[in-house]
Amino acid sequence: MEGLYNFLVSLDGMLGGAGWFPFVLLGVGLFFTVYLKFPQIRFFKHAWLVVTGKYDKEGEEGDTTHFRALTTALSGTVGTGNISGVAFAIFLGGPAALFWMWATAFLGMTTKFVEVTLSHKYRVKTEDGTMAGGPMYYMDRRLNMKWLAVAFAIATVISSFGTGNLPQSNGIAQSLEATFGIDPIIVGSVLGILLALVILGGIQRIAAFTAKVVPIMAIIYLIGALAVIFANIENIGPSFAAVIGDAFSGSAAAGGFLGASLAYAFNRGVNRGLFSNEAGQGSAPIAHAAAKTSEPASEGMVSLLEPFIDTILICTVTGLVILSSGVWKEKHENVFDRSDMYFVQGQFDDTNSTDRDALYKYLNGFSDSDVVPYTGSVSVVNGTAVSKGFTLINSRSVAEDVSYSLSGEDPFTGTLQIKDGKPVKDNLVIEGKSLVHSAALTTIAFNRGYFGNYGQYIVSIGLMLFAFSTAIAWSYYGDRAMTYLLGPRSVMPYRVIYVAGFVWASFSDTTLVWALSAVAIVVMTLPNLFGIVMLSKEMKQTVNEYWEKVRNEK
Repeated sequence: MEGLYNFLVSLDGMLGGAGWFPFVLLGVGLFFTVYLKFPQIRFFKHAWLVVTGKYDKEGEEGDTTHFRALTTALSGTVGTGNISGVAFAIFLGGPAALFWMWATAFLGMTTKFVEVTLSHKYRVKTEDGTMAGGPMYYMDRRLNMKWLAVAFAIATVISSFGTGNLPQSNGIAQSLEATFGIDPIIVGSVLGILLALVILGGIQRIAAFTAKVVPIMAIIYLIGALAVIFANIENIGPSFAAVIGDAFSGSAAAGGFLGASLAYAFNRGVNRGLFSNEAGQGSAPIAHAAAKTSEPASEGMVSLLEPFIDTILICTVTGLVILSSGVWKEKHENVFDRSDMYFVQGQFDDTNSTDRDALYKYLNGFSDSDVVPYTGSVSVVNGTAVSKGFTLINSRSVAEDVSYSLSGEDPFTGTLQIKDGKPVKDNLVIEGKSLVHSAALTTIAFNRGYFGNYGQYIVSIGLMLFAFSTAIAWSYYGDRAMTYLLGPRSVMPYRVIYVAGFVWASFSDTTLVWALSAVAIVVMTLPNLFGIVMLSKEMKQTVNEYWEKVRNEK
């Protein structure tokens, strides 16, 4: 697993983690924002009217309403990205990362408008009478790039696991285990059965389920978040100031947080923003293709609301909970994931400014960093290290009160061999105090409000509903991609594997799952961005024709 994780991290470094990717993603959004004269502002009010059904016409082809298409697509985006993803972005990049999530969402509103409009325009009716759409159809039917359509569809199937399945299951299991002590395997098995029952019903059952669950889960989560925000109201102003002030300078060291450079915060904020709202990824167009309308641009306008709701509203609330409560810069007792921890040469104290600067360079990838991984032995007596010459880093922070045990039970006594920063012994469990990230960080933050320790239950329930609905939506994206690739008969085998993957991910390594999702997102996004840029002129023409019809019907 460690070898697979290292491979995925290297791949992510060349794709989503590379310096060029955020500029490509934001650049496409900026291009269409200017080219279409800021549709996310001009069409915002009209989009809400379309959702309410004001412009609906009887007899139009499709499988579901505008509202249900929106809630299905929202259920695909509102998931662990809103709870775990925001926490992960702040953990990596500090307050500045939230600003870049906002920027990604604002420009992403236009990107989503474009991709949904074009995909809806070239949707098809399948053999079973249902609608099928998505970027693969405009790539095939309009661009005549069958190879690109196939590549995108394959990437969609992979991403259905890497974005909508594995991280969602893992996030649910992690949260329920931390809050209620439920074994992850039990969580995965029970929810896997429920997942199978829902997705076997196809888009009609999926849309009906999400139309009921999405509003309920949003209300529950908002109540819990506001309880924390108002309990820490004096920190809201400074939190906003940190987000804005750090946006173009990076986030300075604070508490156990060792700081993040501008480049690192920018990259991680954009990356997590994409994971949260999926603008440009090409996933939402698959859900919106089922909407009952003959006007592709009208469904595109519905979709521009998604990044606004998902990121600018829900992710901001999560970010304010984490920042105002202060938990993001505090060290908390936790069991260290092997992928998160590494030993470095020398002894460092994060209260010492010189040591902090050295670790800052190391964690942010500066070429002139003098910090190197530790290779050697560590003497441990009754669970406590007694030798010196090394520092244990966990979750990008200096670990404290560290204890070593075998399989989490008997305190370890003996000599540990460390190679390239990692312990060689497999059944070694290391725990102590360090920064935490993902769902665990959000859970701790929700305990700092008026509900006290009961706040963690809101996170667990909210995360379960958010993530489960995301897994449901992404199963539909994957089966539409399989329909395009191999026909309707391939859908059932895909669903079986999808459910099995959901169960497996509930007890797999957290960091490994996040690494897989980061790679899958980019593999799906790049072909879609290329395709919509190629059709930019047609997009403008389609929008102009839509407004002509609207004006003529008044």
